[in-house]
Amino acid sequence: MTETAKLLYTARTHTNGGRDDGMSRSSDGRLDVKLSPPGGAGIGTNPEQLFAAGWSACFEGAMELAARKRKVMLPRKSAIDAEIDLVLDEGAYSLRARLNVSLPGLDPEIARGIIDEAHQTCPYSKAVRGNIDVTVALI
Repeated sequence: MTETAKLLYTARTHTNGGRDDGMSRSSDGRLDVKLSPPGGAGIGTNPEQLFAAGWSACFEGAMELAARKRKVMLPRKSAIDAEIDLVLDEGAYSLRARLNVSLPGLDPEIARGIIDEAHQTCPYSKAVRGNIDVTVALI
């Protein structure tokens, strides 16, 4: 980070038990979830679902900024379906991601420009760039 970087927010959570019947709670109490393994019988969510929700919400915010720069309103029914795969390859775990973006009624060329800019500016997209396989599609 540069010397002029300004800290905007710090999320704090406390997690115990991990993905096997664990729990995670934010310091402000707004997030309080039970955890369970993906595809398991547990009643909780899993880290991949939380990551998908966080990334897609952040990505939508980045699209709003990109649209505003173009003096375009995002459609009211815009949506992002995020898919996060947990992959086991040769004994090592990794992630793979797909963001399927719906911008109904928006010219496809304008929509693609908004999506591309959002993928360049979204903090989650920046964090995973070069680390996991990501596909961002306009559907």
